Amino acid sequence: MKHSILILGGTGEARRLAGRLADDPRYTVVLSLAGRTRTPIEHPVPVRVGGFGGAEGLAQYLREKKISILIDATHPYAARISANAAEATKKACVPMIALRRAPWQRQPDDRWTEVSSITEAVQLLGEESRRVFLTLGRQELLPFEAAPHHRYLVRSVDPVEPRLAVPYAAYLTERGPFEAASEKALLQEHGIEVIVAKNSGGPASYGKIIAARKLGIDVILIRRPRLAEVPAVDSVEAVLDHLAHALPPL
Repeated sequence: MKHSILILGGTGEARRLAGRLADDPRYTVVLSLAGRTRTPIEHPVPVRVGGFGGAEGLAQYLREKKISILIDATHPYAARISANAAEATKKACVPMIALRRAPWQRQPDDRWTEVSSITEAVQLLGEESRRVFLTLGRQELLPFEAAPHHRYLVRSVDPVEPRLAVPYAAYLTERGPFEAASEKALLQEHGIEVIVAKNSGGPASYGKIIAARKLGIDVILIRRPRLAEVPAVDSVEAVLDHLAHALPPL
């Protein structure tokens, strides 16, 4: 018998963790993806795509599949999924650990304004037309239609469909990581005056923050949501260490 592990993924950390666990003879691993990205990266373990039907559906899955431990390695802004995971593991009496990357920390030359919502970010852009770089999920762009006087550069992993109903928006379909040098060149090429982003943490999308710092560009950061209080670590290595101690030897 092996220990059965369910990873709730969608992040680079989840992919790296799955890779570390894939060849470990102690574990069988399933990686669950929400399915929001149309072209997910290949993974070294079996992948399940789609929701579970809320906390109750996830709890039923944990019981049916005899999951030994659940690892929540979702995006720091996936608050609903994390809440469902916490509730489901309680219902199913299954232990869990969250892998939560540390947020970026403000540096002396950063020109950050932190807000609580995308709607607040839209309002903060102001009445004067600005060149805005949007690096949010494609499903979170609709509020910017309320500010059609700005010129938007939108970057997303998948194409934005339908496109924003604004007079001017350009679109980039790219997947990170993004280096600071190329981000600086991009910001200069498009004359960007303000960036709207989430404080995702980690190195993959930090390049734009470094570039904005060097160019003196304003950054509007959406604050992280409050997440369920569960055991949590901030690295793949810490998860591996937790598993070694939390699960009984075979």
